[in-house]
Amino acid sequence: MKKANMLLFFGIFFTVYGLLNFYIFLRGWQSLAAIEPARPYYIGLFLFLGLSFLGGRLLERFWPSPVSAALIWAGSYWFGAILYFILALVFLDLLRLTNAIVPWFPSSVNTGYPVVKAWLAGGIALVVVLLLGAGTINALHPKIHRMTVTLPKTLEGAQSMSIAVASDVHLGTLIGRGRLQNLVETVNDLEPDLILLPGDIVDEDLGPVIRQNLGAMLGQLHARYGVYAVTGNHEYIGGVDAACEYLREHGVTFLRDSVVRLNNGLIVAGREDLSIRQFKGHGRTPLARLLAGIDASHPLILMDHQPIRLNEAAESKVDLQLSGHTHDGQLWPLTYITRAVYQLSRGYMRIGQTHYYVSSGFGTWGPPARLGNRPEVVFITLTCNGTAEDQKEG
Repeated sequence: MKKANMLLFFGIFFTVYGLLNFYIFLRGWQSLAAIEPARPYYIGLFLFLGLSFLGGRLLERFWPSPVSAALIWAGSYWFGAILYFILALVFLDLLRLTNAIVPWFPSSVNTGYPVVKAWLAGGIALVVVLLLGAGTINALHPKIHRMTVTLPKTLEGAQSMSIAVASDVHLGTLIGRGRLQNLVETVNDLEPDLILLPGDIVDEDLGPVIRQNLGAMLGQLHARYGVYAVTGNHEYIGGVDAACEYLREHGVTFLRDSVVRLNNGLIVAGREDLSIRQFKGHGRTPLARLLAGIDASHPLILMDHQPIRLNEAAESKVDLQLSGHTHDGQLWPLTYITRAVYQLSRGYMRIGQTHYYVSSGFGTWGPPARLGNRPEVVFITLTCNGTAEDQKEG
């Protein structure tokens, strides 16, 4: 079943990827009618960009090197470029369709159409490059999102504690030592009592993480009550057991359908990612069973990577659920899609007495760029002995 699902997934992916590339290639080829000598170079460039990610990933398995890394970087940016080229081309095709029905293009456009297409293609390519450049700069500058959650519960020794949350780090070829050092310094400067990592710490392949010794850097995270994590879909894609074992060796405690009670009474529960069924052939522990027997007088935080079926946490009397996964779309206008798919794509909401926060994440997947939202580290001040109505966000 696992192999069949993977074959189906990759079959659909490569079919869609191939069709999108063909559409972009064809329209680009047409735009070069006025500059025929450029077409051979165009073919070479397009083949390089279209095949670079797959080639880089394959090469990385046998010969990890700056060459494989460069191919992966180029292919990752191409994923983002495809999105914006498709949007631009669909918009232009709609304009052409309306002009075919009711002619409204100026005569100068009609008479000089081949030259206009060449200039237009160059302009679109420049805009796409500028957009991805701006998105790259944005992705390199995470924000600290601060919020306060007040619960009618008790903590031992103090009425409040601080929690740093960083989801979707995606350590690997694209998110390496520089980005991770930024994360470690940002979190440690906050001096949190507890650090939580709600999934997708590793970006699929563990090899680049080991080669860059990113685990040692991650081990520099410091908090009084430790560092806890849950699995995400990318841990499963790359090999969940190996990823969890590697990160455990570097100070990260995984909660895989398990619960821990800290010395101050705070209870932290972690669910396996939903991908467990696809990769292991069985489901995860039902939440009600996982939380059976929990002392309801102490605050309960649940980490669940994918923000799906949020009502389950409310029904199980969870005080705060933390999730990630969505990246809030990462690249505009995909934000509109994630907000349509998920009950909460990013930010805070409340169902009954249960508080929820879905983070846009720290890292990136695919193109190392963000447009329409910022990467973030969430800093939560958890206060007890208050009332359930006192929750505020800032």
